[in-house]
Amino acid sequence: MAAVKRNVQVLLLLFLGVGLLHISLLSDLYLRYVRPGLQPALIASGVLLIVLGAVSAARDGFPFNRPRTRDDHDHGHGHAGGPRVAWLLYVPALTILFLAPPALGSYTAARDDAKAPTAPKPSVSGSSLFPALPVGQAVEMSLNDFTSRAVWDTSGTLKGRTVRLTGFVTPGRHGTWYVSRLAISCCAADATVRKVRVHAAAAPPADAWVTVTGTWHPTGEVGTDGAAPALDATAVRRVTEPKDPYNDVVATRGRG
Repeated sequence: MAAVKRNVQVLLLLFLGVGLLHISLLSDLYLRYVRPGLQPALIASGVLLIVLGAVSAARDGFPFNRPRTRDDHDHGHGHAGGPRVAWLLYVPALTILFLAPPALGSYTAARDDAKAPTAPKPSVSGSSLFPALPVGQAVEMSLNDFTSRAVWDTSGTLKGRTVRLTGFVTPGRHGTWYVSRLAISCCAADATVRKVRVHAAAAPPADAWVTVTGTWHPTGEVGTDGAAPALDATAVRRVTEPKDPYNDVVATRGRG
């Protein structure tokens, strides 16, 4: 029975190691769960697990069928091989290997309140807290930049400007919907929500990635916590999910 337990442990190490390398070295799936900077750590962990599994397999004999000794028999006597629930440890290992879960989406965004962007620090020079948007017919913006300006920009740099926001669709109450992004500091467990309510357009399916073109829809008193980011849409276009769904680039750029 002890030999069986060792076999289970060895296979678990190998499956976990191969799974980590599958999502971090052979594909970009790891970006669904952690920041890009953690890729080297994931690769190193996968290699280490495979090495440990291979060393254990070599020690016990291939294919893990080392003849049982008297010591093995005496050590295993009276043990049932561990609880059957231990087999559930294979679930995460096989999941990341064969069926990598998707990135967080509308389910998370709908249940977590969007954190209002913090008020920017006053400018010492007396200039505007928010620089003017680039010249162009439509300006591509990150949700982080748009929400900051929609809530705190009392100088009105959004007024009368056409912008483009890209994110996934989050259904709201009573037929409302939002274009949303999730930002992470380390991994998906610490994700924070950015979302902008969309007016004057029918809601696409939940979790669909879209680019919304429109103009700022003032909601609440700008410069206070009562303001909320919203957009009057003139066009909604379906787009493919980005490789890194949590990378909401803050810099803006003009697009004619």
